[in-house]
Amino acid sequence: MCGIVGYVGYRNAREVLISGLAKLEYRGYDSAGVAVRTETGLTVRKKAGKLANLVADLDQDQIEGTLGIGHTRWATHGLPNDRNAHPHATEDGRIVIIHNGIIENYLPLKEALQERGHTFRSDTDSEVLAHLIEEKYAQEDGHLERAVRAALKDVRGAYGIVVTHVDHQEIVAARTVSPLVMGVGEGEMFLASDVPALLPYTRDMVYLHDGDLVVLHQDGYHITTLDGTPVQREVSHIDWDAEAAEKGGFDTYMLKEIHEQPQALTNTLMGRLHDETGEVRLDITLDPASFDRVHIVACGTAYYAGLVGEYLIEQLARVPVEVDVASEYRYRQPIVDERTLVIVVSQSGETIDTLEALREAKKSGARTLGVINAKGSSMTREVDDTLYIHAGPEIGVASTKAYTSMVGAMLLLALWLGRARGTLATERGQDLLHAARELPRLVEESLTPERVAAIEAVAAKYKDARDYLFLGRGVNAPTAFEGALKLKEISYIHAEAYAAGEMKHGPIALIDASLPVVVIATESVLLEKTISNIQEVRARAGRVIALVSEGDVEASRHADDVIVVPRADEMVSPVVNVVALQLLSYFTATLLGKDVDKPRNLAKSVTVE
Repeated sequence: MCGIVGYVGYRNAREVLISGLAKLEYRGYDSAGVAVRTETGLTVRKKAGKLANLVADLDQDQIEGTLGIGHTRWATHGLPNDRNAHPHATEDGRIVIIHNGIIENYLPLKEALQERGHTFRSDTDSEVLAHLIEEKYAQEDGHLERAVRAALKDVRGAYGIVVTHVDHQEIVAARTVSPLVMGVGEGEMFLASDVPALLPYTRDMVYLHDGDLVVLHQDGYHITTLDGTPVQREVSHIDWDAEAAEKGGFDTYMLKEIHEQPQALTNTLMGRLHDETGEVRLDITLDPASFDRVHIVACGTAYYAGLVGEYLIEQLARVPVEVDVASEYRYRQPIVDERTLVIVVSQSGETIDTLEALREAKKSGARTLGVINAKGSSMTREVDDTLYIHAGPEIGVASTKAYTSMVGAMLLLALWLGRARGTLATERGQDLLHAARELPRLVEESLTPERVAAIEAVAAKYKDARDYLFLGRGVNAPTAFEGALKLKEISYIHAEAYAAGEMKHGPIALIDASLPVVVIATESVLLEKTISNIQEVRARAGRVIALVSEGDVEASRHADDVIVVPRADEMVSPVVNVVALQLLSYFTATLLGKDVDKPRNLAKSVTVE
């Protein structure tokens, strides 16, 4: 969600802040602001709308200084306007804060502060932090670190908070739930809510843990817990550079990341598949015999990857699996014990609903496993084991390569469990291992110029449709769900998805000549039944766009339009099939003139409930 950047050193802080905030635009935001410590005090500039609005304001009246903090806000409390944008300052402007997260008890705090004479300039929950720290600063005899620590004792909620004071050449930051990462330089220090903001300046990063408080100054930093106990955190060297977070010649980040999927899948799968022994080797300590059931918990795209995982694990490992939307999981009082494996799936490892569901499961004694992309994230520190997907940085808000890598990781896990538990026959295991190894090549084939152009032509034909229906069966029912989600996210066209057999139980009433129906009709044991579903659509004048396996003439002749995908084993086909749906959504959105990298109202990492 909100982007955070901080700097103290010898450079022009304004330039560092703007550069960093630009790298974090993918997180979604509705306003932006900076505060820079100048010769005359702390100067705050903030503007609603795009970062360009703030840049234009700064270009007219530049501010200079070597310490500053910056923020892009995604509104939770208060309208997205200038006055609610961050940073927030005290009445005298001597203390300035930026904040990511939600202060749950801000109303009683605000009312008490107002009774004590404080004046608020915004409608946000975040501003209470500035006034609380101001009071504690006076009580702590002008010691900023102690003041922040004391103020946070009164706060309940989630936060990544960054504070500076006009009298101190230092930045104080703390986190609970909301992510913060620190960049270590020579004679300078950096802070951000995500790594890409810092890569132009340093690759040495320190990931702050929940409950950490850090003080940064030009010559270094020190970290304590919120109660003041000193702690050491590892310095991680990032092995990908700023160029990896740029568009690399593509028109958009999303298109670049769609085309990065063969490499991302290679990173996920290779090194874990061993042809000579037919084994899958995962760097986890999980005992395959230590649980009797599996719960998969996730949100959005990761949830659909979890649905594929449900099918694969049940089929190959013969373990009962439940998949839950994370935001509902902990509130339905799930039946969890020490014989339950809870798998949390998250690209960022910071998704608050999934993180809280994980914590709920741990309270009941469950064994936990994270399928995660971001190293050093909160979930990686709280799960018992982590199965990294190694997809690399994903900037586009609508997930593409992270999704296929998550599904690849679920395939690995299902194969590993099936072999370890003795439920997967050796010959079938070898076939699936070979099919998994073929995935990067098959996705590469899905992205040839000819195939991409054919999908763009289909998108152009139907771009003016107001509604879409997506249908799939078996392991590709979740592929239909993910295809509908992508179209909704970036084109703003209403789309629904169903398991194809459910169509006649209600959705068939929607079908008429104006409704495009995307049907996943690739090679599977249920293909004949899927073709019957297609015929039901056509009998009601629906327009069928069918995904068919290469060489399948029978399925093709039942469709109005055909998207041909490389033939793949049914169990791995969701990875191949979803690429075509990503492209269909992408071209529909771009032909409609939408900003696919920053779709409205969405954020890359949802760190508030």
